Amino acid sequence: MSLPELTIARQAAQAGGEIIARHFRQAVQVGGKQTYNLVTTADLESEAAIVATIRAAFPDDAILGEEGTTASLDAPRLWIVDPLDGTNNFAHGLEQFAVSIGFYERGEPKVGVVHQPTRDSWHWAVAGEGAFRDDVRLRVSTAERLDQSLIGCGFFYDRGAMMEATLRSIGDLFRSNIHGIRRFGAASLDLCLVAAGALDGFFEYELAPWDFAAGRLIVTEAGGRLSDCRGESLPLERTSILATNGRVHEAALPWSSGIYPVDGLKAAAGATAFECGFAR
Repeated sequence: MSLPELTIARQAAQAGGEIIARHFRQAVQVGGKQTYNLVTTADLESEAAIVATIRAAFPDDAILGEEGTTASLDAPRLWIVDPLDGTNNFAHGLEQFAVSIGFYERGEPKVGVVHQPTRDSWHWAVAGEGAFRDDVRLRVSTAERLDQSLIGCGFFYDRGAMMEATLRSIGDLFRSNIHGIRRFGAASLDLCLVAAGALDGFFEYELAPWDFAAGRLIVTEAGGRLSDCRGESLPLERTSILATNGRVHEAALPWSSGIYPVDGLKAAAGATAFECGFAR
């Protein structure tokens, strides 16, 4: 596949990943948006390297990055960058973190790359061309029912109503006799696990575009399905997300969308994500 955007996405992820790997082997300097929402010097330096690589190749393209690079989500050619997904893992010495880069054209995902630098692992997809880990094609699992499924989840940084809702969802899933719950702390890699068939589904009640911009294409190109947690089309904005192998998607929606009334959650947390997370 010689798509130039894929080549540049890989080069940019490599540049950011080299910075992350170097910092991971040294003392990590940590700041914070909140005490549990960390940002490190590696995040900032990785984003700068990624942005520089993309701009050198495509100077007129828009770039949106988690650590301050701004762009309109309506831009006709848009790169969406998470320079270090899984910062908390990174800061605590856990190797479950990645660089995530998605390229969108008129709102549609065209290229997705997720790179784990310390493991030299690459997940990637091109629209219409399939999804891959390194050079091995990815396929979602064949589980047909929730009681055959291993489900991943994520927790947004809210420590109030959204956290409680996630915990209740986990309880409901266990009562549906799923095989188990896994929480790894890096949504881009969680989506890759769905694409690879290691997880049968993944949900989180609030994610930003840079969390899923690359992973959503990798899931769909592997044969999976994504929606918000009400079953609506996934918007390119802050949203809830449900990603599955497709076969268990409808079975998963009742517990992901019907837990609490929307108005009560909005009053408790003031977060618009609840509008697409909890009620039909």
